This record gives sequence, structure tokens and C-alpha cells, in this order.
Amino acid sequence: MRLGVLDIGSNTGHLLVFDVHGGAAPMPAYSHKEPLRLAEHLDAAGAVTEQGAASLAEFVASSLRVAEDKGCEDMFGFATSAVRDASNAEEVLAGVKEQTGVDIAVLPGEDEARLTFLAVRRWFGWSSGRLAVFDIGGGSLEVASGADEAPDVAQSLPLGAGRLTREWLPAHPHDPDTVRSLRKHIRAEIARGAGAVLRGGHPDHAVATSKTFRSLARICGSAPYGEGLQVRRTLPAEVLAEMIPTLVEMSPEERSELPGVSANRAHQLVAGALVAEAVLDLFDLTELEICPWALREGVVLERLDQLSILG
Repeated sequence: MRLGVLDIGSNTGHLLVFDVHGGAAPMPAYSHKEPLRLAEHLDAAGAVTEQGAASLAEFVASSLRVAEDKGCEDMFGFATSAVRDASNAEEVLAGVKEQTGVDIAVLPGEDEARLTFLAVRRWFGWSSGRLAVFDIGGGSLEVASGADEAPDVAQSLPLGAGRLTREWLPAHPHDPDTVRSLRKHIRAEIARGAGAVLRGGHPDHAVATSKTFRSLARICGSAPYGEGLQVRRTLPAEVLAEMIPTLVEMSPEERSELPGVSANRAHQLVAGALVAEAVLDLFDLTELEICPWALREGVVLERLDQLSILG
């Protein structure tokens, strides 16, 4: 069967169409996405602006048409941090449903971490042992760890690259004192919950997902995705630490010319790099391996598991 997964993220709205059947890996069949930047379309009160809400409704309507055109039997949508934390989330999603007929569920942060962990476990398998999984989104950082398919620990921290850029680094050039203060803030937030992860023991396999981690790995020397999903890609702690001062000095336009960095995310790269560096340091990791599967695949896999039980 063909399923559509509509992911309303803090940076991007993304419809991914999958061909799926029990016992097989979900295969992407079509992708439709737009850079909504909802994390940056929040007013002083933390509400999604009229422009942000209108862009969201327009994207959902276009995604519904695409899903129908591509033969999807079902489409299910979810929203993550930017909508989840917005003071007018219910109003915005009610407006989307009224205009499009599509019901968008708000995914709790812990579920976001749990489903990403499920996707990583299925990709790497049981031979990976105890996993630690990290995902930097636009609005939040997800952290999960465990030795089973469900994590022992699932955390969502307000450390997304878009959120931190909006609150701390809205313009270039970046003030060195502000960068240092942001670095301190990030590390304090992660350290607050790190004990729950570390009590389970050092991970056998530390993994990262998300566009931010993929971009950082690419500029630190990993292979381009044109070489295939099976190629091992890593983000080395030492190389990243050496790269950060250069990233801080570069303008967003200069960063967008780096390999693997898109123009619409280049301005967020410094904040994302500071979060990644903190993860590697605070969890005593020499590198993170990049997993091509993440939240959307986790949502599909759980859906398939539910259909299998019902069937």
C-alpha cells in the first residue's frame, strides 16, 4: 500500500510518500516539501503569526493534492516543536482542518524522541547494542537511549537550531560574548537531563539524525548522499570543534556554499553546531554516526506495526 506522512516541522513542511508492506523496509516514493520556518514565525507572545498560519494551511492543502495524485490510500499528519509550543496551537490547527479537512496531530516531544529511536533501531538492528540517539530539529533537541526497541529514556529539550538562532543569534556578525553565553546555556540544558541517559551506561552505538547533523557531517568530511544510503557517515567530535570558529565568522551566504548546507538553513548552522558539539562532549563521544532514517520513518514503522496487529 502507499502511505503519505505529513511532517510539519519547525523548519520545513514535508510530505513523504512511502510504499509499504509488512516485513519490508518502507520505501520512499515521492517527496514534497516547503521551507515553512514556523519556528521563526512566532510573535512576542509565542503565537504563530497570521502569515505562518496561512503558509501552513496552504502547504497542507497542496500536500493533500499531491497525496491524492500519487495514489496514497492514507495520509496522516503530525506537528512537532514549533506548533507544539505555540500559544495558539489549537486555533491554528483548527483553522487548517477547517480549510483543508486534514487533521494534524501534535506530537509530544517524548514521542518524537521515541519514534526516532525506533527508526534508528530498525535501521541498525540489534547488533548495535545499547543506542544513544540525538536529533536536532528547528525547535527542539531529542535525546533517547536504551537497549530495546523502545528507549529507556526519551527527552525533548528546547534546543532546536531555529529556536536558538531566533532567540540568540538573529543577525550576523555574531557577538563573541553572545556566542559564549549561548554555548553555556546549551550545555546547562543538556547536562540537566544527561544523568538519566548516562546511568544506563555508555552507549555501544551513538547515532544522530536530522538535516542539521547531516549537514555538519558533510562539511566535516562525510560522503555526499549521492553515493548511497549504505555508506557509513560520521560526525567526528575533533573535526567539528575545529570547524566551529570558522562557522561563527562566516556569513549565512558563505555557509550556504558549503557542501551539504541549504540556503534556507545556513543561518541556523552555528546554533546547530554548538548543540552538536555539546552532545559529543557531555556524553563523552568521539563521533556520531548518521542514520538516514528518522522521525518520519519511525511514524511509518509504528503505523505498520499497528496495522499488523489489527490484521
